[in-house]
Amino acid sequence: MHSESAFFPVSKSADAVAPRRRLGDLLVDRGYLREEQLREALEKQHQTGRTKLLGEILVELGFCSEEQVAECLAEEYGLPFARLEPRLFDPKIVDVLPREYIENNLVLPLFQVRETLTVAVAEPSNLFLIQEIESLTKLRVQPVVSTVRDIRRMIGSLPNSAVFVIEDIIEDSENADVTLIEEAIEDIGDVADVAGQSPVIRLVNYIIYNAVKEGASDIHIEPAERCVRIRYRVDGRLYKALEVPAHLINAITSRIKIMASLDISERRLPQDGRVNVLLDSRKIDLRVNTFPSQRGEKTVIRVLDTRLVSLNLEDLGFAQDILTPLKALIKAPNGIVLATGPTGSGKSTTLYGCLNAISTMETNICTVEDPVEYHLPLVNQFQVQERIGLTFSKALRTLLRQDPDVIMVGEIRDEETARTAIQAALTGHLVFSTLHTNDAASAITRLANMGIETYLIAAALNAVLAQRLVRRICPKCRHPYEPPRPLQKALQRMGYQADTFFKGVGCRHCRNTGYRGRVGIHELLILDDEIRDMIVAGASAHQVRKIAESRGMVNLRQDGFRKVQEGLTTVEEVLHAVGHVGDWASLTSLE
Repeated sequence: MHSESAFFPVSKSADAVAPRRRLGDLLVDRGYLREEQLREALEKQHQTGRTKLLGEILVELGFCSEEQVAECLAEEYGLPFARLEPRLFDPKIVDVLPREYIENNLVLPLFQVRETLTVAVAEPSNLFLIQEIESLTKLRVQPVVSTVRDIRRMIGSLPNSAVFVIEDIIEDSENADVTLIEEAIEDIGDVADVAGQSPVIRLVNYIIYNAVKEGASDIHIEPAERCVRIRYRVDGRLYKALEVPAHLINAITSRIKIMASLDISERRLPQDGRVNVLLDSRKIDLRVNTFPSQRGEKTVIRVLDTRLVSLNLEDLGFAQDILTPLKALIKAPNGIVLATGPTGSGKSTTLYGCLNAISTMETNICTVEDPVEYHLPLVNQFQVQERIGLTFSKALRTLLRQDPDVIMVGEIRDEETARTAIQAALTGHLVFSTLHTNDAASAITRLANMGIETYLIAAALNAVLAQRLVRRICPKCRHPYEPPRPLQKALQRMGYQADTFFKGVGCRHCRNTGYRGRVGIHELLILDDEIRDMIVAGASAHQVRKIAESRGMVNLRQDGFRKVQEGLTTVEEVLHAVGHVGDWASLTSLE
């Protein structure tokens, strides 16, 4: 429970609020505004027929900031001023008002102390609004003044669907959850009823809680012969986290389906859903997929935790000789920039970083995604709905009528989407998208195989960025070591050398794996006139790659070994990410 006095004094109730000094005079007295600026703003307000508040006009003219206006408004009406932060906000109290009402009136319930509800408002002069909130909630309302921007930011962070607060059901003892379930459930009976019992609820919440704590990207709940196996994918690798009795599989699956609003009676067909959970007062998005198997349904949950992802290009592991040209490419007026690589190689994160780097109030950036993974400010994001016919290609065609400057297509899957993206690039739009190919040059072949004419590819494509993710050496247990002599000789034959090799010896911080976190390795193919001519002439991916490398392109393998030399990752990780059978045959027998 929060205490009001912790961050502002208790003030007068809504019905006792009375204006003191005028806003303009307060701003001048505090040095936020000059007298001549106040006169100019008042004159403009008079010209508009007083359809706008003085504070709005001052902010529009750039004379004052929103915070300065809100601070003085609070003093004018004898109310506290609050800069909104997550710690001031109790997510369990937000349902006291309908979501639509909150958005339409720009108010935000912060917390409740006994019969008093503290609410952030942007317009303290609207006493009717305060009275209406009191009528709706049957509580005494204590208004505090905040900026419109802060209130909108906090409203934007609210979950769109049912929220499950994980900490409410997590007990201190991790083993108690599993032990309690083994003792409490002998006969499943009605699955829906059992799924709502507290032992199952605690187990499912513990699985999610522990996955988030471990930094997992995916949770696998798998029915095995004698148990239900729970595995987490951390840093791209799966490891076993827990085993529970096999007879619990239906109850666990049903509980997850209830959370994700899926049909618990349907066990023959795959289902997809999503859940929002709150952990440490931050929202985490979970994407749920169930798939029937012989022993029951397997469930995979994708964990989208924005805390773990940086959307700054500088933080994504780019070498400077790749980052600098990439930054120039994403500011081009038109053309296509593709990110390629297998699933889970960080393509979407890189594209989000590109959009984040160029998003401004003057640019209309629109995306079509399946699904929308992270919400970006100043970016209009739309989700594909295959079930109702809103495919990538259809959404993209419609999006072109939304006057976009920059478009991101989550993935080019077919000829129609590829052709529409190329048309958009040739008609003055900058287009970002992804493909599944092994390297950058292969993206050209993939587009041609989709049926796109080579002259269109050459005209529209600006660059292709191929990437992989490799595990970082744990900084807590990183130590130099001497690799086996055969490994050193094999690397030298391929032209790779390092003065010192590093590896993680394993510690509690990295779960004794020697790795903690991941870093990207990249390959940037920039199309120049010669490469465009080669594409039109039907050159193979191998020929394009050779020409690009002769002009200085750093390939995935080379960038990977640069990071080995820098002590960021290990030889084994690079081999795992970009090794080819022919190139690495001499290393297959080495440990």
